[in-house]
Amino acid sequence: MFVDSHCHLDKLDYSSTHSGIGEVIAKAKACNVTDILSVGVTLDAFPHMMELIRPFDNVYASCGVHPLDVESEFSLERLYRFSSDSRVVAIGETGLDYHYQPETKDLQKVRFEQHVALAVDIDKPLIIHTRQARKDTLSILRSGHAEQCGGVIHCFTEDLAFAKAALDLGFYISISGIVTFKQASELKEVVKALPLDCLLIETDSPYLAPVPHRGKQNQPAYVVEVASYIAQLKGLSLSEVGLKTSKNFHDLFLRRKNSFDQ
Repeated sequence: MFVDSHCHLDKLDYSSTHSGIGEVIAKAKACNVTDILSVGVTLDAFPHMMELIRPFDNVYASCGVHPLDVESEFSLERLYRFSSDSRVVAIGETGLDYHYQPETKDLQKVRFEQHVALAVDIDKPLIIHTRQARKDTLSILRSGHAEQCGGVIHCFTEDLAFAKAALDLGFYISISGIVTFKQASELKEVVKALPLDCLLIETDSPYLAPVPHRGKQNQPAYVVEVASYIAQLKGLSLSEVGLKTSKNFHDLFLRRKNSFDQ
């Protein structure tokens, strides 16, 4: 079994690549992908994403504002209200991206701090995006006591020191199809060095399709290729990587959901 711990189902091409979300879910199921987390990036798009995934019991959601979307319409009240939905198992995608939008750095910090405070308040884990902002990302997580809610550094491309600092805060490290890319030599070494106990796998679809699908639109079914590559790097069986990363997903996201439902 496998889990796609981070994708954007509302961003996939349903006009030509897939006939609809049901086909995407079926393709994933055929590859033994049992659970999927569809990640929100703006508040305006959140209701449509929820309408899209609502019929599928094995698809969960997160709610948040991506650091590259911090200038989109925002209301803290809406963020709290949307995050209270029982299908929402995480807060984010949130974080900092100084690579593409350094000019919004100050607003990114404010929004990130608001997401951390919400996650701690309602005890739902964080989904973190970080790029060229290692110091500030860790500083905000620490000052906001993010260790109380935990979370994941998604689509990890940082160094081993950053990974260890995130682990010290109780965070998981999520590996995407980037690990299969020829130029991702540092990431491959990080994956080798980290214990399987702290890893998740993801597609970030429709982006970053792994080899051998690179150049195509990504989809949840392709998360198996990520697991397979990690297995090769670490000298493990594919089933071991699938089972352990699936357990990690359930421990991080669904343990809380089950406690809420009781």
